[in-house]
Amino acid sequence: MKISNRPSVSRAAGVAGARPVVAPPPSAAAGATGVRNVADAASVMNIPEAELTPKVRTAIQTLMREVASLRDELRQSQQRVAYLERLADEDTLVPALNRRAFIRELTRTIAYSQRYGSASSLIYFDINEMKQLNDSYGHGAGDAALTWVVDVVSRNVREFDVIGRLGGDEFGVILVNADEDVAAEKTAHLAERIQDAPFTWNGHTIHLKVSAGYYTFKGTEAEDADSALDAADRAMYAAKRPKEAAATEFEPPGPGKNSGHDIG
Repeated sequence: MKISNRPSVSRAAGVAGARPVVAPPPSAAAGATGVRNVADAASVMNIPEAELTPKVRTAIQTLMREVASLRDELRQSQQRVAYLERLADEDTLVPALNRRAFIRELTRTIAYSQRYGSASSLIYFDINEMKQLNDSYGHGAGDAALTWVVDVVSRNVREFDVIGRLGGDEFGVILVNADEDVAAEKTAHLAERIQDAPFTWNGHTIHLKVSAGYYTFKGTEAEDADSALDAADRAMYAAKRPKEAAATEFEPPGPGKNSGHDIG
């Protein structure tokens, strides 16, 4: 709301040619409030009552206005910083964390597991045949597909779980305090929900196909964000290309376990 320093003006309703009535100056009660505020400030500054001359009172009032102005500027600056911090963490296309912010949250979750010995899990998935989708319907459809996937995932995880876009059509979900059984169930559930929730683009109903893998870390010192992402990523590709994966055996880092699901 815009605040004006001009005196308030009222008009008599229903009277033709009624002259504006300028509001009277502040009442004695309002003036008393101002004096009381000045007196309070003088008390804080240990200024004796006898020294509260008109000039001193004016100086205190000026100082109080400047302090109030600085407080307002500080509040606005803090809000601006908070806004910029959110922008720095958000993906530029979809309502999810960007890769940098997601890895930061993953590192925090791993550190928590290392300290308290609790199991948490990471889901890694991508959308299959995105190139064909873009070629057939245009990149606008591809962008819509990414946003749709994030919306489906957001509606099927807990509020404190973390969703991030890791790049292109690849996403990650941090399942806090979720062991291997929970991770396996949630990974399959998310993949099925994405497959079962087609979206419409320019009159076309599009069904998405996804591959997903998970990795459950136990909190050992050898685990970090990179190793967890790598293990979940390999589990995803094992689900995407099971025949190729069967020919190559690999051990996930640390004692955690990983697995994947391919839908479609």
